[in-house]
Amino acid sequence: MNFPYKGGKANLKNYLSLKNGTDVRGTAIAAENDPATLTEEAVKAIGMAFCVWMQREHGLTGATVAIGHDSRLSCGDIQDWLAETITSCGSDVILTGLSSTPSMFMLLQDDFGAQASIMITASHLPYRKNGLKFFLKDGGLEGQDIEKILTIAETETFVEADGKGSVAKRPYLQKYAADLVEKVRRETGKKEPLKGKKILVDAGNGAGGFYVDLVLKPLGADTEGSQFLEPDGSFPNHIPNPENETAMDSVCSAVKEHHADFGIIFDTDVDRAGAVSKSGEEINRNRLIALISAILLEEKAGATIVTDSVTSDGLTQFIERRGGIHHRFKRGYKNVINESKRLNAEGQYSPLAIETSGHAALKENYFLDDGAYLVTRLLIALAKKGDLDEMIADLPEPIEAEEIRIKFKPNADFKTLGANVLADFMEYVKATPYLSVAPSNYEGVRANFDLAHGNGWALLRMSLHEPIMPLNLESNSVGGTAAMKQELYGFLKKYDFLETDPLK
Repeated sequence: MNFPYKGGKANLKNYLSLKNGTDVRGTAIAAENDPATLTEEAVKAIGMAFCVWMQREHGLTGATVAIGHDSRLSCGDIQDWLAETITSCGSDVILTGLSSTPSMFMLLQDDFGAQASIMITASHLPYRKNGLKFFLKDGGLEGQDIEKILTIAETETFVEADGKGSVAKRPYLQKYAADLVEKVRRETGKKEPLKGKKILVDAGNGAGGFYVDLVLKPLGADTEGSQFLEPDGSFPNHIPNPENETAMDSVCSAVKEHHADFGIIFDTDVDRAGAVSKSGEEINRNRLIALISAILLEEKAGATIVTDSVTSDGLTQFIERRGGIHHRFKRGYKNVINESKRLNAEGQYSPLAIETSGHAALKENYFLDDGAYLVTRLLIALAKKGDLDEMIADLPEPIEAEEIRIKFKPNADFKTLGANVLADFMEYVKATPYLSVAPSNYEGVRANFDLAHGNGWALLRMSLHEPIMPLNLESNSVGGTAAMKQELYGFLKKYDFLETDPLK
């Protein structure tokens, strides 16, 4: 199916509303009840503001900017708008074409000739959405940087620029992939260490299809059964998202059908990944964290593994049995990365920051969340050991686990109300004999339930960006999550601004 893309006139100048954590995100292709917000006017204003911000904050005047994109339908227009604006500021532009988000950072570490880069992507969001990620040599921009750029775009008036920067086309993805190949060969001591292994990739028609021809085949792998490698911004087969059930079922089925030794699934811009064992079982969330943790702890015991807040107690036991420390922190990949960086700066060795979403950043790789680098690390272990299933065979799995997203009713002051709910819940947990507050919790309220009342834990927290209170539950008993939901419904039903029906 083909969705024609048409740019539109901006319907707002509230550019701060386009801030999404450390990214810019908006609607690029309008639909009924969802007008375009990432329009030509908006993109050009943000591009101009980025140039102004680089000059003010970093003294970068006339910096060469590399621009890459994933497979989305709207990327071509957005690329052209950015190039036109940035060259009008006197900066040169290098168009890298189809790219992964990690490659747009790595080219700044290479002799590529750029001092900044922009990746056009909205990760796993639907095809009508798009966005911008910004990088300098020392890393991706933080949330406060994005806020400054959008404030400049929103509040300042720009005179018509008359710069004469140039535009060149030069891909980088091939060099990025060649570096991964070289790493595997160096670590294994073999030119084709994956010879005899069948490894398939599901790219979901995003940007990750390059991994088959540029990484796996040079390493000797049989890639029969790989699917949805061709870039197609309408995402006709499934959403490119390792957390999506349909996407994960698709790659698991392919592994079983083709009797593959290993399966890989990428998100649209390849900063996240999931995997599948030879049995067709997904290696995702806690299992993925356990696998890469086991590999790193074999190399150096005593390491601290930083994860987001919703990881399981079984994962904690798994890491501790291998001489490691499990440090649960907040949701948000930038949060876990910055926490791991902080620990290292204080002298506590932390080689990995990873979310259950598949965002994984290794200290050895600039703390860059890079799905291709993560699976390359797994493939090195596969080449050496022949089988990865045994490495996580003793991971304790909960009997039941689920997430419920409790919405606020429209027009509620959800940030204030949510904070009040969490404060009340904390007191409720402390006052209830069969509940206890989990130690070392950095986000929301994590309550432990005793054996008779659920035999597990529940984490109630605020969403990072949406008017939602996610509730994560995990139990080691059949019916345990139902018992905990009943308890939590009894507590939450008194708040008339919450839609608590999913707990009934």
